[in-house]
Amino acid sequence: MSVEVTRLSNGLTIATDTMPELESAALGVWVKAGARDETESEHGIAHLLEHMAFKGTTKRTARRIAEEIEDVGGELNASTSVETTAYYARVMKDDVPLAIDILSDILLDSRFDDEELEREQQVILQEIGAAEDTPDDIVFDHFQACAFRNQIIGRPILGTRDSVRSMTPETLRTYLERHYTPGEMVVSAAGAVSHQDVVDRVSRAFGGLPALPASQRPPRPAAAYTGGDFREERELADAQMVLGFEGRPYYKRDFYAAQVLSIILGGGMSSRLFQEIRETRGLCYAISAFHWSFSDSGIFGVHAATGEEELAELAPVIAQELMRAAESIGEQEVKRAGAQMRASLLMSQESPASRAGQMARQLMFKGAILSNAELLERLAAITPQRLTDLAAATFVGSRPTLAAIGPVSRLPRLDELASLLGAAPEKAPAAALS
Repeated sequence: MSVEVTRLSNGLTIATDTMPELESAALGVWVKAGARDETESEHGIAHLLEHMAFKGTTKRTARRIAEEIEDVGGELNASTSVETTAYYARVMKDDVPLAIDILSDILLDSRFDDEELEREQQVILQEIGAAEDTPDDIVFDHFQACAFRNQIIGRPILGTRDSVRSMTPETLRTYLERHYTPGEMVVSAAGAVSHQDVVDRVSRAFGGLPALPASQRPPRPAAAYTGGDFREERELADAQMVLGFEGRPYYKRDFYAAQVLSIILGGGMSSRLFQEIRETRGLCYAISAFHWSFSDSGIFGVHAATGEEELAELAPVIAQELMRAAESIGEQEVKRAGAQMRASLLMSQESPASRAGQMARQLMFKGAILSNAELLERLAAITPQRLTDLAAATFVGSRPTLAAIGPVSRLPRLDELASLLGAAPEKAPAAALS
């Protein structure tokens, strides 16, 4: 692995993975701040800031930003998550200097023009409306809000209509100055790049950014998984349901085991849930399992889409399959899931964009970049016994989280599902709508 890492004196980390066989490069700036780092009055600001970064600097208009990157056949984009925000580009190798210049310009010198802000606020209001009209998307927002009830980590990334409308240029600048500090940023590049060249150019572009002492960085409230119940009756052709439990944090013990367990349960057509619930019983047309990780917590969940008549049977059968995983997992299942995960990890490293993002996340949440050998060693250490132990700890007697939208009147109560999982936990407040 041709990975090199340099940390500048102001705390900014630069990581590169040189892939000399390529003619292109992917690079970006990852910030360890996302929707979870907003105050109550800033709900949605991380996502709005990501939009506004492309709307003009003191030396480039929004149009010029778009034209300069597309004149060389490049791509420029950004994304906001619960704990990170990323700004990235994909260009040919000779255009890496241009990409670094544009990225530094939009992050260090954005104008936050009033008219541009008003336009982007309207765009995001349309996004919120589109999400609300898409049940298989919005059900996940309600699911996370129940899992982390009354906490910032449980709020939707887009914000609300009122919170988005309330943002001003000064609000954006305040959030930017508080969180876009070099100690919380990683510049990551992969593909046809030279480490020293990237370091030299990033040093000139970002080296003047002042460091913020760790003691002055705003603390992030710890996540506290609560579990809960949300169901909204809507006149839809099908019901969307998510059932979940507390998962594992990024790169902590059982992080990779949880990923493997999610593959065994619902990671493809050979998975337990797909075979038993869709193929054998015909109780749904879509079902999958997932594991989301955060820095100090996580979510293990199952998503299903089904008809009104099947919903009453579907949820208990899912609970039954989760309990079965706590009792027995076969060696061949572990091998198959491990092969899927190994292939996914190694194939992703053939993409410079995936590789750049992977390095940035590992540096932010683990403090180091794992080699392929380390990754494969961790996967090889996952045994059937370890997975059954993890399944028991995750599912049996745990507090579930349930979110459902559509014709959901036949869906069993949360305490009924909890009892099928080995215990009836203290009933969490429901957020039911009709």
